[in-house]
Amino acid sequence: MGSAANLRPSEPTEQAVKPKLTLVPKSDVPGDERIGDLPIGAKHPRAFVGAAEGYDIMAATQFSIMTLLGLRQDDYLLDIGCGSLRGGRLFIPYLQPERYHGIEPEAWLVEHGIENEVGRDLIEIKRPVFSDNNEFRLTIFDQQFDFLLAQSIFSHASRSQIASCLEEARKVMAPGALFVATFLMGEEDYTGGSWVYPGCVTYTLDTMRALAKEQGLACRAIDWPHAAQQTWLIFAHEENAEQIPDLDDTTRILSMENDLRFAKARLAKLQNHPYVRLGMNVVSHPLYARVREATSRLRRAS
Repeated sequence: MGSAANLRPSEPTEQAVKPKLTLVPKSDVPGDERIGDLPIGAKHPRAFVGAAEGYDIMAATQFSIMTLLGLRQDDYLLDIGCGSLRGGRLFIPYLQPERYHGIEPEAWLVEHGIENEVGRDLIEIKRPVFSDNNEFRLTIFDQQFDFLLAQSIFSHASRSQIASCLEEARKVMAPGALFVATFLMGEEDYTGGSWVYPGCVTYTLDTMRALAKEQGLACRAIDWPHAAQQTWLIFAHEENAEQIPDLDDTTRILSMENDLRFAKARLAKLQNHPYVRLGMNVVSHPLYARVREATSRLRRAS
């Protein structure tokens, strides 16, 4: 079982032991110009956790959905499978000290994230908590969470692993907590018993709902973008199912607002074009109105 770092800095416990994290040798980390050529799962801190060229977009996608759902600076967040702190580099500075918790079996990824994505100085200020536990033992932090995140975890997990994660999540979810996760929806369920990576596995939405129900959790699929075409799910305690928002209307409104901003920007650009400005000056000139009036009289007379 892994350990949790900085679990209670002022009250050391057996669990509050900093995990032995090993920085990946620089010789094993290609330069940025080569990252896009690496396959998913390659021994590179950005490629190991997904498509390296989409590292920034996936971070922004996670941060935007969590804040849209209500994540505030005082909330406690558990990032399951935090990897090289792809999302953590946005969550850690946003949250108050000791509010961000990350669990990641591949400890070298966390060390890289600390050194290269977040920085030691910010770690000292924000004091995030990490564990390298590999059994979905979320209770290791001895903390109730307001939000949980498992981005692209269930897309690699067996059914029993998902059940274990949901069981542990229920134990650490505060009464009004939301657990946000993604999975790859398909027509058939993965029937194997082991973790699959870098490949993906599929489950039906009915299966995910059934697994949630077994643990006393409500589950709803929501419409939110995902670079790998995965489906977003929100879990909540069954007795607080009404806490799960319906984002369908929200996402449509956001899309329309984005289109409107784009249209306004295009219009402003057109209005500043010299030919358009010339035409607008002509149309607004008093002589133009008299010419149009005269032209209309000629047409009526003919």
